[in-house]
Amino acid sequence: ELEKLGLRDDVDLHVYEVPVEYQAVQRLIPALWKKHSPQLVVHVGVSGMATTVTLEKCGHNVGYKGLDNCRFCPGSQCCVEGGPECIDSIIDMDTVCKRVSALGLDVAVTISKDAGRYLCDFTYYTSLYQSRGRSAFVHVPPLGKPYSAEQLGRALQAIIEEMLDLLEHSEDKINFQHER
Repeated sequence: ELEKLGLRDDVDLHVYEVPVEYQAVQRLIPALWKKHSPQLVVHVGVSGMATTVTLEKCGHNVGYKGLDNCRFCPGSQCCVEGGPECIDSIIDMDTVCKRVSALGLDVAVTISKDAGRYLCDFTYYTSLYQSRGRSAFVHVPPLGKPYSAEQLGRALQAIIEEMLDLLEHSEDKINFQHER
């Protein structure tokens, strides 16, 4: 749906489906960062427990015990051997949540600090580690429970545009400080 809606004209949107497989994530995420060198990667995952659109603040390195779609689980139960336990996104999710909620979309947006220690969290951590925090993860409920594809697409569009806005303004401050 987001691919149909698009983003601002100055944004190149690349949409990929990431398999629910630990080893595929470990290959694909670094390859995509290398191929595109993006300003930001926003991962979106469906959570059967979600009733809101949920912005995840951080990814976790350890605790992966569930088998993936290939019936595989990392022996170490972690994403990156020796990596930090938790990596926060550089995106201020509280601000994104407030701004998107203020837009009056017919979708509830909330914040979480636990993406679930399965492939969503694994993907998020892998991307955060690869990007030094320049990633985001958004959990959405299953279609129709309660939101339509159109509602979720509009919400994701607004969320990503707010994230990009925050990122651009924070970089302006960083560049300004370096110029002094």
